[in-house]
Amino acid sequence: MEHIYDTIIIGGGPAGYTAALYAARGGLDTLLIERMSAGGQMALTGDIDNYPGFDEGIDGFTLGMKMQHGAERFGAKTEYTEVSDVDFSQPVKYVETTDGKFLSKTVIIAAGANPRELGIAGEQELIGKGVHYCAHCDGRFYKGKTVAVIGGGNSAAADALYLSRLAKKVFVVHRRDTLRAEKIYHEPLMKTENVEFVWDSTISEFITDTRVTGIKVKNVKTDTETEIFCDGVFVSIGRKPATGFLKGNVQLDENGYIIADESTRTSAPGVFAAGDIRTKILRQVVTAAADGAVAAHYAEEYLAGK
Repeated sequence: MEHIYDTIIIGGGPAGYTAALYAARGGLDTLLIERMSAGGQMALTGDIDNYPGFDEGIDGFTLGMKMQHGAERFGAKTEYTEVSDVDFSQPVKYVETTDGKFLSKTVIIAAGANPRELGIAGEQELIGKGVHYCAHCDGRFYKGKTVAVIGGGNSAAADALYLSRLAKKVFVVHRRDTLRAEKIYHEPLMKTENVEFVWDSTISEFITDTRVTGIKVKNVKTDTETEIFCDGVFVSIGRKPATGFLKGNVQLDENGYIIADESTRTSAPGVFAAGDIRTKILRQVVTAAADGAVAAHYAEEYLAGK
């Protein structure tokens, strides 16, 4: 007879392992499924200094391992495999992976969201060497330096404002001639003296030695190329929620995020969404961890028939 877990958690980032900690500590038979390694996207971050309790900061990989060990201390199990399909239509949920099928009474989806990349040669190799996807995570390394923000939406505008308080100079490179961001961002950015806009332009190449020293940008209207010398590049062109495997089992918003409020409940009974994968305002390690605790709480309530 196939084993049926109390809860299966999909994703081993801060949301997933916090959910696993709370669920296992609460006595639930808990399985966490992670595609790569503990920490998720967090594991790729060099230094995290905005997560409470680490007064000198901590690297993302180490924090992820600590979260995993904390959950496993109370009996949570981890399977390293990739989820390919799910079925949430019955009281017992099916989670199909490349290593077989798992069954559970509840599911917490914490698969996260990945930054959209530029797709330019050398981008992957330069991550952490001048290429970044989180201004709040890595902006502090550029105090008094020159940076470029790529994008023109709300995230890019917010990143540019944040970085303008740290960096000497901020270039905002956008493919259009006006920001797509909400109007509330326009006036503050225009009034910020150390922010310069590079309109109608896309980044075509990184200038490097052992790390980023600048970028080449191409004007989309004239095809002319110019060089901008900078110490770092912050890519802010959106994120891609890892929801492809869900295939209609829960309701998503227009951007592909799982529709779930602060209770983390989804449209499927007994299924919860925690962390970057759900609709929310702020996507940070601390908010993901909070979601994980909430999701485990409501999973317990669901199992108790409340």
